[in-house]
Amino acid sequence: MEIRNNSVVHPITRRFQKAREPQVAHLAARNATQRHKHNTTSGVFVVSPLLLPSPPSRRSDLAVAGRLCLQMAPSKQYDEGGQLQLMDAERIEEEEECFESIDKLISQGINSGDVKKLQDAGIYTCNGLMMHTKKSLTGIKGLSEAKVDKICEAAEKLLSQGFMTGSDLLIKRKSVVRITTGSQALDELLGGGIETLCITEAFGEFRSGKTQLAHTLCVSTQLPIHMHGGNGKVAYIDTEGTFRPERIVPIAERFGMDANAVLDNIIYARAYTYEHQYNLLLGLAAKMAEEPFRLLIVDSVIALFRVDFSGRGELAERQQKLAQMLSRLTKIAEEFNVAVYITNQVIADPGGGMFITDPKKPAGGHVLAHAATIRLMLRKGKGEQRVCKIFDAPNLPEGEAISFCIVHTCLLKLLVQLVTLVQYAAKILIDFFFVRTFSSKLLQLLFFPSEKKTCCFPSLKL
Repeated sequence: MEIRNNSVVHPITRRFQKAREPQVAHLAARNATQRHKHNTTSGVFVVSPLLLPSPPSRRSDLAVAGRLCLQMAPSKQYDEGGQLQLMDAERIEEEEECFESIDKLISQGINSGDVKKLQDAGIYTCNGLMMHTKKSLTGIKGLSEAKVDKICEAAEKLLSQGFMTGSDLLIKRKSVVRITTGSQALDELLGGGIETLCITEAFGEFRSGKTQLAHTLCVSTQLPIHMHGGNGKVAYIDTEGTFRPERIVPIAERFGMDANAVLDNIIYARAYTYEHQYNLLLGLAAKMAEEPFRLLIVDSVIALFRVDFSGRGELAERQQKLAQMLSRLTKIAEEFNVAVYITNQVIADPGGGMFITDPKKPAGGHVLAHAATIRLMLRKGKGEQRVCKIFDAPNLPEGEAISFCIVHTCLLKLLVQLVTLVQYAAKILIDFFFVRTFSSKLLQLLFFPSEKKTCCFPSLKL
């Protein structure tokens, strides 16, 4: 997103800024609204999202000064001049406060130098500070046990880390944002889309649609909240080298968004070792504290661990390092109210038995199984069809399976044109057989007028 005159310009609005006149901008926005409302097709990743109810979201302090946002409902969409409206700043402030900045510790008597040391260690919020143990905080260079105790006491004064009632938790859960997957059937299975504040894992063998779903989420996350997006940026950590920005372009066009603006709102990093992958997560906290992020993608989370650790002798150490990384992902999701989408590989299960039709299980063992909040199993179907099944979820029924298709945008347009052509040809054939007797007599009158002196139609006079 780019900021102009203290207003955050959404990517979906940039395509309308070229039309400065109110009437032209109004027509362009209305056409895009109709596409998002009517182009939803079940089972296609790149189509417009299913319009399901979605709660309000938190944005960062960048948007408090004012944000340029599309109001897609006809009654709230534009003013009389057809211009886009600014959201009320007070309403944004109510939605967006989610964490306390680490700088507020200075008002509690903490030295600014100690605060700088915390920031260098990747701690930028008081919420994130309370997610660390005192043992890990004393490991930061320059912080003694006395300083750590004083810092923790100051952070506890700013936060309420005790018990709360179920009603209060229900109100807090209203800040959860569900990001559409672009598939109506998949959204219905997930109860609205990919949730924030938790980790969603998708595992399956190669070519099952895990990375394609990640590409689609990169675009749908930037949609406005009322269009069931996240209205935020995306962080993508690639461990297998499968991210393709050219794949983002047709998906963005399908959603009616500016492809260049969408790509500008995606930050990408290629990880080569598990240590590099963990360090990227530490540095990501600084960006999320300053800019409005809504989605973190790790594709895939287990690949580097399977390479850097080998044999049963290093299995215990591998699982311990993997648990630390997954714990960091969980803290990022809850600290900044972002959705974490990770992909996982599968391994053969020799102990599954000869009567098991698909003797494969997700990699990572019990450590990864307990860390992921929602687990999705993807598998290939007939042709380009993919099947998704809820493998584990705390609030979703297990065992429901749906099918969806991965269709390229050009192929989808070709299919639509082909169907239109077939419908037109069928209409011509029906009309031809319906009036074949009349057309034969008209041809006889036109090409052989001398042989037919009188008209065969009593009501027609030559």
